[in-house]
Amino acid sequence: MYHLARSLYANFTRKEEYAVLILGLDNAGKTTLLERLKTEYSNTKGLAPDKIAPTVGQNVAHITKNGVMLKIWDLGGQEALRTLWESYYTEAHAVVFVVDSTDRTRIEQCRDALDKIVSSESIEGTPILMLANKQDQEDRLEVEDIKEIFNKIAEKMSARDSRVLPISALDGTGVEDATEWLVSRLVRNKQQRPPKLR
Repeated sequence: MYHLARSLYANFTRKEEYAVLILGLDNAGKTTLLERLKTEYSNTKGLAPDKIAPTVGQNVAHITKNGVMLKIWDLGGQEALRTLWESYYTEAHAVVFVVDSTDRTRIEQCRDALDKIVSSESIEGTPILMLANKQDQEDRLEVEDIKEIFNKIAEKMSARDSRVLPISALDGTGVEDATEWLVSRLVRNKQQRPPKLR
């Protein structure tokens, strides 16, 4: 009887959890974004920006926003590590692609990386949120300029939820709007990519 009661209790208290990948080239601000999300939406205090080192491999955090649980994977963006991204696609419920708005020399490389993600069948139908990071810097590209550069990829994403938003992961500007958009799309896409129960 005890085991039956325990099993029923466990079944009723299980919660839905969505897996979100944070991808982008190295130094785009992916880990800074993850640490900002931890500070804003979890009981864990994120690292101070001066303590953040480049990600070699992955960082993981759990946050809750509007009652929706997210497991966020921040994957390293160095060229050698990008080949590993695809192994996470089948588990992902959404992709957050972070662009360094100040890195004009690698913007084409950044576009190519996003194109490769969008072209993968494993990620088809998954919402994609592109964040134009470092909008607090004077030498940044404006969001409209970034949209223009990534325009051809947008044509491939026409059937899925996608958005480009300006943020500064460093000071938190735009992070709330980005998280709101992401959570609403995860819930809306629940039938196509059901959440994990934990």
